[in-house]
Parts: sequence; structure tokens; C-alpha cells
Amino acid sequence: MPLPELLTVEGLSKVFPVKGGVFGKIVGGIRAVDDVSFRIMKGEVFGMVGESGCGKTTLGRMILGLLPASSGRVIFDGDEITSLDRAEMRPFRRRMQIIFQDPVGSLNPRKTVGSIVGEPLRVARRSGESVPAEVEEILRTVGLPEGSAHRYPHEFSGGQRQRIGIARALILRPDFLLADEPVSALDVSIQAQILTLLVDLKTRFSLTMMFISHDLRVVRSLCDRVGVMYLGRLVEVGAAEELYSRPMHPYTEALIEAIPEPDPSIRRRSEGAEGEMPSPSDPPPGCHFHTRCPLRIDRCFHEIPALTPRGEGRLAACHVR
Repeated sequence: MPLPELLTVEGLSKVFPVKGGVFGKIVGGIRAVDDVSFRIMKGEVFGMVGESGCGKTTLGRMILGLLPASSGRVIFDGDEITSLDRAEMRPFRRRMQIIFQDPVGSLNPRKTVGSIVGEPLRVARRSGESVPAEVEEILRTVGLPEGSAHRYPHEFSGGQRQRIGIARALILRPDFLLADEPVSALDVSIQAQILTLLVDLKTRFSLTMMFISHDLRVVRSLCDRVGVMYLGRLVEVGAAEELYSRPMHPYTEALIEAIPEPDPSIRRRSEGAEGEMPSPSDPPPGCHFHTRCPLRIDRCFHEIPALTPRGEGRLAACHVR
């Protein structure tokens, strides 16, 4: 029996206006997210991967209502939340939380850890003697030492700061957690610790997660399903292991081929996609990836490929495959 959906994204797009001239008129637009649709089932970890600048973070912030969408819908547990105002969104804030990429910039250096982690409880109008106890409990849960609540962020290492961010996100016991590249700023050894912690917390708190990353190795170890984005568009979706072992889109294959191989005796077939990703302010027509794709055909230059089923649980947007 299939799991019920917790999050549904339908045709979500975001266009940032580009202004120019003396009077600041709008002269163009940057389509950061272009007609993206997918769903996340209750209890699963859904990964979203792609190069920097492909629109992953913008997509995540629109899902949480931190950025307004230009078009499309976000449906959370049966309720459409796309056009809700700040007051209407408040009940959903308690159920949807985010772990930010930068553990330093996301923490107020003038506040103690206890104040930072306890703030969501106070915003949710929960106060009294229970708040310090709940803060201490969640800090222990994420692996921070005793007495951390009375210290300041600068007194902790990078990995510990990210644990503080995780504690803040989990203190309201949300149903959905968006992790926006939470390990990209950390050393490799610390990355493994944080990923292990997230796996443990996902089970302990029955979380549904969306994990944003540019690293397919990280996504493969953590996620149940993966979506691949390129220049604002979703180009492939599939189960993590199957997508990794049998990619259907040339861009997914290029991302996998570009993963560093620790064994020098293993020869790669290629070094990944050729050239640089085009500017989102002036994307190429047709398939956005055709300027870098070794398999491109004439159709790719002028026709946008639709994201279509390619077998059980697989979707891909490619004219060639």
C-alpha cells in the first residue's frame, strides 16, 4: 500500500525581475525555478540535487513560504499554502522547519544557545518553566555537551553549530524538515557525523525530509528518492540507488561521472558535463542542457522535453533517452 502524500508541488515557478536604466524599469527576468512538480510521501527522505545556481534553494524557500512563488501551488498535508499570509501561515510554521546551510550566519551571535533554540517555543506562545527543560532535552538529543544552553555560538565548532541549528528546527517536533545543504560547509569527517545524526532523528521523530545538496554521494546515503535539477527545471526523478546505478538523463550521468573516485586505478568514462552552466537570465531555448550534452539532437535545440514516466517510479525529461 503506497504511503500518503505529505507535500505536493505543482508547476512551481519563480521569476526574479531584472531592473535597468535610470528609472529602474523592469527590463527582464531571471527564471530561477521553472515549472517544477513533484511529491514527497510521509516518512520518506526526498533529495534534490544539482549544481550551484540551479534553483534548489529558491525552490525550498518557496515551499516553506519564505519566498513568494510567481506561479504554481504548494499543498501541505491536503492544504494549499501557496498564497497564505503571515498569520494564516503560522500554524504551518510549527509543522515545517528548515536547517540552513551556513551554521554561522543562521545563529545570532549575541544570544545564548538556550535563547536561540528556545525562541521557536516562545514564538509559538509556549512559555514557563518547561521551556528550559525542553531546550536541554533537545540539545542532549542532538549530541551537544551539558551546559551548552548557557554558551554562545562562537564557542562551538562548525559541526556543533550545525547541531544547534538542527536542535532549533526540531524543538517544535515538526512533521516536515527541509535541510538546505546542511553539511556542505563542514569537513568530511564532520559531515558523516551530521548525516548519521539526521538518520537517527528522522527515525526518532518520524520526520519527512527534503534534503538539498549538490553532492550525489551524500544524497545516495541518506535519501529514498532523488530529484535532479538543472537551470531551474526538474530533469529526472527516481529511487536513489536506481538513479545512481542507472541514470536516464545525460545531466544526471554527468553529475555521477564527476564524483571524485578515491581509487586511482578506476578510470572514469568522462569528467562530467562539458562547459559551464548557462546564465539563468539568458537560458538556451529548448532543452536547457543541450549546450553541454554530448547526445544532443536537432530536436533538443528548440523543443522543451517533458518530464515523463520511464518505468516504475522513474521520471525523466530527455528527447534522446
